[in-house]
Amino acid sequence: MDCDTLTSEFKRTRALTEALVEPLSDADATIQSMEDASPAKWHLAHTTWFWETFLLRDHVPGYEVFDANYPFLFNSYYEAEGERISRFSRGMLSRPTLEEIIDWRRTVDTAMEPLLEDPAHADLIALGIAHEQQHIELLLTDIMHALFQNPIGPAMFGGSAEPAMSAGAQEAGWHSHPGGVALIGAEPEGFSFDNEGPRHRVLLEPFALARRLVSNSEWAEFISDGGYETPALWLSDGWAWVNENRVDAPLYWRAGKAFTHQGWQDRDPDAPVTHISYFEADAFATWAGARLPTEFEWEAIARGQEGQAPAHDASSGNQLDRAEAPLPHGGEALFGDCWQFTRSAYLPFPRFQPASGAVGEYNGKFMSGQFVLKGASCATVRGHSRASYRNFFYPHQRWQFTGLRLAKDV
Repeated sequence: MDCDTLTSEFKRTRALTEALVEPLSDADATIQSMEDASPAKWHLAHTTWFWETFLLRDHVPGYEVFDANYPFLFNSYYEAEGERISRFSRGMLSRPTLEEIIDWRRTVDTAMEPLLEDPAHADLIALGIAHEQQHIELLLTDIMHALFQNPIGPAMFGGSAEPAMSAGAQEAGWHSHPGGVALIGAEPEGFSFDNEGPRHRVLLEPFALARRLVSNSEWAEFISDGGYETPALWLSDGWAWVNENRVDAPLYWRAGKAFTHQGWQDRDPDAPVTHISYFEADAFATWAGARLPTEFEWEAIARGQEGQAPAHDASSGNQLDRAEAPLPHGGEALFGDCWQFTRSAYLPFPRFQPASGAVGEYNGKFMSGQFVLKGASCATVRGHSRASYRNFFYPHQRWQFTGLRLAKDV
């Protein structure tokens, strides 16, 4: 990516972060509803700390940090960067104020301008942009969870929620894949996170992936059929989780309503079901007589959505057999509605090595006990995801826009 493009993307991403918090009061931006979530104000600050620490402090001679307290307050999990406030104490930060953090952001943005024009920093700047885009999605999902705790169900944005996609209205059926040896992982050109590589080969048995996401109406059928009351459908850990937490529906469901960024809305039966855990997704798949796809199966299908080359053309490097592409470029909404659970554990690819230095802590150290999700959600910055992208969460987590697309053996 050239410097002009990087500069434009940097400015666009920084502006988007701030635009999203405009409806929030300082109190809204300060609250923290659970340990998995962070205050909106903290996301604004942490992304700024990232730029100030890894770009300005490390690459601008004589640069002095804006406030000596901020590295302790806004470091997330980088052990190499020293001590930091405990994660669940982020909601106790009534100071600095939202306005003070915005002022800090503007100061850092100005200081970044010379670095944006230097190609030597392009890779690190691209990482910083992708990092802030991830936090934009977290900001949206975290504040939604916080507002959900309020008994009056306040809206973050005005107006009525409009369905992003009608899963139930799409054509049902399956995309069949003949199997074969697939080349998996990020393309050599363009930005990708370290956990998307190295590229490697996997053997796929013949399988099929559902044409559409599971809908709210299908999930209601699962509930009516005793899905949350039938232990045979659940993994052992999942059944224990259901009973311990008295789970009987997706996170934001209440009596025909769903909580959204627009407050409580009538639940759309045709929209994709979201805010479910891995445990719930796996139980539904068992109930439906199907299964969750592996991340490699999902990626092999999704290759038809990324780039101009056919998904299975041997010359494209995407697939080593000679099968026809299962999907045309841009079809079937694999991206942009909800993150889709796979049955793949979040583990390193063969020959994976984390980057040196503090940025090496970005992904690799979390490769334990989590599952891979593919695609993108309605809260994901457009253009952020790709076929090789690996999102990951623990099996009980469901405050993100998480859903599922079924798979089956052929």
